Amino acid sequence: MEILKVSSKSSPNSVAGAIAGVVRDYGCVEVQAVGAGAANQALKSVAVARGYLAPMGIDLVCIPAFTSIEIDGAERTAIKLIVEIR
Repeated sequence: MEILKVSSKSSPNSVAGAIAGVVRDYGCVEVQAVGAGAANQALKSVAVARGYLAPMGIDLVCIPAFTSIEIDGAERTAIKLIVEIR
C-alpha cells in the first residue's frame, strides 16, 4: 500500500490531489501524520479528496488507526488514515 506522509505545513489541496491519484491507480492509500497539526492537515486532505473523486462516482472511506514509525532513530506514534473506495 502506498504511504503518504503529511506534515503540519502540507497543503491540504496538494495532499488531496495525491490521495485522489493513488486511489484512482491502486484503490487505497495510507496517510501518516505525527502531531496534532499534521493530523489536522491529513484529515482536511481526505475530505477534499472525497470532493475530487465524488463526481467520478468514487466514494471514499477513511479508517483511522495508530502506528509506530521511526524518525531520526526515535520511535514515534503516528496517526494513520487508511483511505479506500467504499
